[in-house]
Amino acid sequence: MVAFKVALLSVFVALMYMFPGYLLGKSKKAVADHLSTMSAVLIYVCSPCMVVSSFLSMEYIREDFINMGYYFLVSLAVEVAVLLSLYAIFRKKFSINKYRMLAIGTVLGNCGFFGMPLIKALLPDHPEVACYSSIHVITMNILVFTAAVYCLTQNKKYISIKSAIVNPAVISLLVAIPLYLVSASDYIPDTCLNAIDLVGKMTTPVCMLILGIRLSTIRFKELLSEPFVYFVCIGKLLVFPLVSFAAAFFLPLPYAFKASLFILGATPCASVILNMAEIHGKEQKLSANCILLSTLLCIFTIPVLSMMLTFLK
Repeated sequence: MVAFKVALLSVFVALMYMFPGYLLGKSKKAVADHLSTMSAVLIYVCSPCMVVSSFLSMEYIREDFINMGYYFLVSLAVEVAVLLSLYAIFRKKFSINKYRMLAIGTVLGNCGFFGMPLIKALLPDHPEVACYSSIHVITMNILVFTAAVYCLTQNKKYISIKSAIVNPAVISLLVAIPLYLVSASDYIPDTCLNAIDLVGKMTTPVCMLILGIRLSTIRFKELLSEPFVYFVCIGKLLVFPLVSFAAAFFLPLPYAFKASLFILGATPCASVILNMAEIHGKEQKLSANCILLSTLLCIFTIPVLSMMLTFLK
């Protein structure tokens, strides 16, 4: 029951960040045409700082580092397995936009901007969960800059090793790991550490402000009346986290590892899908509807799913 209350409060606070963005959008103080700029700041500045900060906050422990490697492999394997399963099921319908959105919407979650503060609140005595969240962002971004962008643009040039490796999330990890290994936080001035941490903490408010502004451009009746969007939400908020739970349940790994895999898998559709849609000018409305509705509905699903954490101990 404690997990339920903590999850409910954390999700509620995150959703409240949308409110100022919604008001700004409704009052015409902010317009959707500028969201591509905010999205670029979020992806290329705030998110990398969040990753680096999460590793700088950790003291190097060999066992934790090994588990991070396992987390990378397991989280990527779960994402790829579900994505391929959905492709196999809906292969004949993949020429239809909404089925491609179903695939990436089900697999890609807001595990960094939304998930990190959530998992840290649920497991306050396990600082390593911040690193697991950052690694989850990395595995997700490997798919974002390949399969997800292809689903949005239907351009095969985005499916390449270069796109999977040369992106802000992976580059930030390559910067963060050496700093973690040498315990760089012991040598970097506190002013610099605080600056990186502050920019990293901007990810959740900026992400939710973007969603709030986007929400202001959509009629609630239109948002709630599209049946297929609910289909995507079921996939992301129920099917994918239950698959993640099943994978975690049988792993002979620490509780923090398994809890992170499960809870981060339960986060709503990734805002980065909308960010990439804004940048590429493709499927903004469909991606926005999936992200917005799943984000609103997760206040019901995440607290209930968090009660299953006890079975992972």
